[in-house]
Amino acid sequence: MSRAWTWTKMAVVGLVLCVGGPAFVEYIRPTDEELFQRYNPELQKRSLEQRARREQEFDDYVSKLKEWSKSDKSIWIAAQEYQDKKRAEMEARTARASEEARIQAEEMRKELQGGK
Repeated sequence: MSRAWTWTKMAVVGLVLCVGGPAFVEYIRPTDEELFQRYNPELQKRSLEQRARREQEFDDYVSKLKEWSKSDKSIWIAAQEYQDKKRAEMEARTARASEEARIQAEEMRKELQGGK
């Protein structure tokens, strides 16, 4: 009797913890709307203004994930290659801009020297 009673108590306690714990957390967790209402008005306004941009960025990311998943390579390798390509493009753009600035500064220097 005593051993069966102990096992029954342990089963009940385990059930309460396994079911009641997550249920309690779900009960006390605020919804997204409740969290948004707790923002001050300035943050609410900024959040609403940036919502479309964030949604577009997320949609772009999901479409890139779909594109990368179609590749024969691992999605992680495809993503790394995309990042490397993007970084190389950025470096090329920066190098081009600095070269244009150098040429413009050189032309200005020549104009100043020629004008004296």
